[in-house]
Amino acid sequence: MKLPFHLELRAPWFLCLALSALPVWLLARRHAGRLRFSSLTLLPARGATWRTRLAWAPAALWALGAIGLGVAAAGPRLPDRAAPIQRRGIAIMMVLDISGSMRALDLSPPGREDSRLDAAKQVFADFVFGAGELEGRPHDVVGVVSFARYAETRAPLTLDRDTLRQVVDQLTIVERQDDDGTALGDGLELAVERLHRFEATSKVAIVLTDGVQNAGDSEPLAAAEVARKLGVKVYTVGAGTRGLARVRVQDPFSGRSVLQGMPVDIDEKTLEEMAARTGGRYFRATDAAELRRVYQEIDGLTRSKLEEARWSRWHDLYPWAAGFGLGALALAWLLGATVLRRLP
Repeated sequence: MKLPFHLELRAPWFLCLALSALPVWLLARRHAGRLRFSSLTLLPARGATWRTRLAWAPAALWALGAIGLGVAAAGPRLPDRAAPIQRRGIAIMMVLDISGSMRALDLSPPGREDSRLDAAKQVFADFVFGAGELEGRPHDVVGVVSFARYAETRAPLTLDRDTLRQVVDQLTIVERQDDDGTALGDGLELAVERLHRFEATSKVAIVLTDGVQNAGDSEPLAAAEVARKLGVKVYTVGAGTRGLARVRVQDPFSGRSVLQGMPVDIDEKTLEEMAARTGGRYFRATDAAELRRVYQEIDGLTRSKLEEARWSRWHDLYPWAAGFGLGALALAWLLGATVLRRLP
């Protein structure tokens, strides 16, 4: 809980203890000593003394002691020094193709059969979380958009790395023929919309695809123009070989899993123009090692400096509040037991 002048209470609910001051005051006043006389003439004709004038003091000190201890329990503290802390980071939206052609195995590392999507997911995870030469992006907000025939936001821009990892792990290639296609323009447009809503001094969209626009409402170059106007830099990655790429399919006659050549193509001209219009770059990756090198280059992007003021040192006030409360209670007991003692 923050209060004016940067005063902060660590446990503000303990302030409720200070409310006990009122019942403490009432109880302390209630037990005043009294003597009864048959006639006022028996008393000496003297005016009020300093003791009678201060008879309320012990009760007030008991109440002040309760307030002091309640404030101390709330943990008040003041900033002792403010220091601007700089961190380097950008807002990154990953735009990933999940169309059927991403089943091709040409990006597999040696000795494995990984689809293009598997390879892209692994390198992207290393890019974000760090592995090997990739240091990770701990200060960047990252989101994910996938596209085939339709574009979909899988993860909004976030610093929640656990959620982001789960989203990336769960990305799969579309199964239904009705959902297949390459809506490249729609994917970029959705990513740009997400980035536009987010406040950051530097915004980047990384688009990875292995095909040619054949679905969706937005043209890729039109989406790139929107990105340029909104200050989003687009980096495009063409993944996979051209011509024929190996893909594992099920033989309809034997039911066995076999490798088969699948014709693929990449619209490099459009990808190059998309990047050029926004001040980004186009990269080509034909195997797993090259795809990793692409992300290493993107990892070397100039990162904007985001500066924020944080209180680097705090001065705790609870010892003073506790000392005041205990001192008030001790003084109340001392006065009540000596000069302001009340007879029963």
